[in-house]
Amino acid sequence: MKSKVWLFKPIFYVLIALCVVLTLLTGWFHTQDRVLFYVEAGLTIAVIAYVILRLRHIQKDIKCFLQEMGRTLTSAQQEALTSFPIPVLVASKKGEIIWYNDLFQEQALQQDDMYGCRVDEIIPNIDMENLAGSEGYEVEFHDRLYTVYAVDSAQTGDPLVVFYFIDETRLKKTARRFEDTRPSVGVIMIDNCEELLEAAKEDERAQLTGRIEYLLIQYVAACNGLFKRLERDKYLMVVEEQHLRTMLDNRFDILDRVREIVVGESKMAATLSIGIGRGAENLRDSEQMARQALEMALGRGGDQVAVRTQNGYEFFGGVSKGVEKRTKVKTRIVASALIELIEGSDNVLLMGHKFADLDCLGAAVGLLKGIRMLGKPVSVVLNREQNLAQPLYERLAGNGYQDAFVDPQAAVELVSKKTLLIVVDTHIQHILESEAVYQACKNVVVIDHHRKMVGHIDRAVIFYHEPYASSASEMVTELLQYFGGDRTIGRLEAEALLAGIMLDTRNFVLRTGVRTFEAAAYLRKLGADTVEVKRLFASSIESYQHKVHLVASAEIYKGCAVASAAEGGADIKLVAPQAADELLNINGVDASFVLYEYQGGTSFSARSMGGMNVQLIMEKLGGGGHQTMAGAQLAGVPLEEARGRLLAAIDEYREENRSKQQKLLPPQAFQAAI
Repeated sequence: MKSKVWLFKPIFYVLIALCVVLTLLTGWFHTQDRVLFYVEAGLTIAVIAYVILRLRHIQKDIKCFLQEMGRTLTSAQQEALTSFPIPVLVASKKGEIIWYNDLFQEQALQQDDMYGCRVDEIIPNIDMENLAGSEGYEVEFHDRLYTVYAVDSAQTGDPLVVFYFIDETRLKKTARRFEDTRPSVGVIMIDNCEELLEAAKEDERAQLTGRIEYLLIQYVAACNGLFKRLERDKYLMVVEEQHLRTMLDNRFDILDRVREIVVGESKMAATLSIGIGRGAENLRDSEQMARQALEMALGRGGDQVAVRTQNGYEFFGGVSKGVEKRTKVKTRIVASALIELIEGSDNVLLMGHKFADLDCLGAAVGLLKGIRMLGKPVSVVLNREQNLAQPLYERLAGNGYQDAFVDPQAAVELVSKKTLLIVVDTHIQHILESEAVYQACKNVVVIDHHRKMVGHIDRAVIFYHEPYASSASEMVTELLQYFGGDRTIGRLEAEALLAGIMLDTRNFVLRTGVRTFEAAAYLRKLGADTVEVKRLFASSIESYQHKVHLVASAEIYKGCAVASAAEGGADIKLVAPQAADELLNINGVDASFVLYEYQGGTSFSARSMGGMNVQLIMEKLGGGGHQTMAGAQLAGVPLEEARGRLLAAIDEYREENRSKQQKLLPPQAFQAAI
């Protein structure tokens, strides 16, 4: 280091000589102007004095450094570090590089010189004051990958820090290559293959699946992946992790490409559901995870990708409406299996979600009558004080159903080894009316229409899940047509089921299909009176005023109406959804959100007309539901903070789905959305 520092001496001498020569030339050519000569001579003397003092200071620093090195490192230690088989660097406690061995200069610096530079130029964000207990630093320097270990000599009385550079370039690049090339299995399914073929013209049918398959082959081939057809509408792909990351970054744009394929006069669009198993230990586990992910994607309505990892699910897409499945074969099979389970049980318990609404209670009452026709004891688990279907409950209680309802606490005592529990209008364990009843029952059946969520009931004997159905009441109405032979449910039960359908379809406006109207027609045939059903939706003057106040306080944010209720009130859980429905009548509103304080946190009620998928927005806040009807709860979060999170979720949704909405919606609807 000494020789390197003293290389500056000749430069200083040359500068001094130039100053002297320039001063003499000034005196020679400006003999009449002695003032300029004296000024330059004075400046030259000052510069020479500064240079001499600076050289002495540098000489003193070098002497002190050599003395310090001599005290700190013995000759044997210096020789040992110099010949150490790995790169070694020595720095002061202030982070200044003062020495390194030849191997460090050759391998790490590649013959560069960094004496006097800072250590953090090599090891970013290093804290020289807190090196004790360090487990090493991951450093990339000059295209080499190192793990650096620091030894603070101050602990032994020395003021230096020694850094040992372990070159792990080959190992780490191999590890990265291993991670990048890990295979992931994906299972692809055309959601509406049968419907597309029915809607297509005769000459289009042969080309339809070929066009979709061609897009898939191109998509997988661009990632150097493996693609194979399993069935007419199902495919298998295997891609490496590095290419899967690209798919994730592009948010699986294959969904948009396939959606551009439309057939028939109805312009039905083709949609895909994809399940991917990521991060599995082997291909077998990855394939199993992919099938689970595909089931989840289909359960959420299709037209999306579900990526299954060891930590849970990640979803992409899901912006279009689900396509109604017209066949009733599955319904007949489920009804037959359900009847067999009922007949083999000692008793049956019917249970829905907390704060049961008209759809939940209506579906339960419909099944209650059907099971009674089979001659089995049956009860409905219901919290009579906390529900959103009080008018229906009071009407049922006044017409001979008083003893059919049991409180959640008392229901546990009715459970035996052969008790069958039928869960309606939900498939999420933590929102059941009573988790204790669920845990006590060994045989469980689930009947639900909400899009599948993470944390669903996973030990059901029958998991009858139809996200394309309008309501649980519609599903139960179809099942009941296979119960009891010639016997049918009565007018009271039919009106309860019709009320459930009307609630979830908002009087047959949203999520209605052919089978929805068929179910309603069947109930009307059984004597359901629409006027009596309408009375079940009536509210008190106080609730109506509360709803009007909520609607009046709403603000518009990016096409969304957002209303907040600082003081909830006893009827807030009933009023909030009604206010959200009312807000959709405002021009230019694609979705509505009502926030209200509840049990120390904030709850959300979200609604849309289909232009926005409020389920995806609510999922960002930990909730879920349907494309047009969803909700969420944030425990311990105040109202204003929850409002900020909601607006951020709306922004994120808009950003993610801007291009997709442009393809899916007509121009007028898209302009309103943005």
